[in-house]
Amino acid sequence: MTHFPRQLRSLPKFEGPFDAFKLEAKNCDVLFASYPAGTNIPPHTHDTDNVGVITQGELILIVDGQETHYQAGDWYHVSAQTVHAARFDQTTSEIEFWFYPT
Repeated sequence: MTHFPRQLRSLPKFEGPFDAFKLEAKNCDVLFASYPAGTNIPPHTHDTDNVGVITQGELILIVDGQETHYQAGDWYHVSAQTVHAARFDQTTSEIEFWFYPT
């Protein structure tokens, strides 16, 4: 996760199924995450509305059986309660915003 600046790496670690640093904000968590090549995240949902930007590598997001590829600089959105999966064929980093219902 050395892709992120020192200040971000000093944030608390996210306690979840992938490596990330977590910045808490009002009604939102911000994750600075990295995934090694070969990472697969099985189908799941979130209570949050998720928006993210790829900063390095590529995210392959699977929704309704359709794969969409997101490269560095691309933004993506996954609505709350949407079943989705992800695959990372190469080392990838992102900034992800988890917006909680208000």
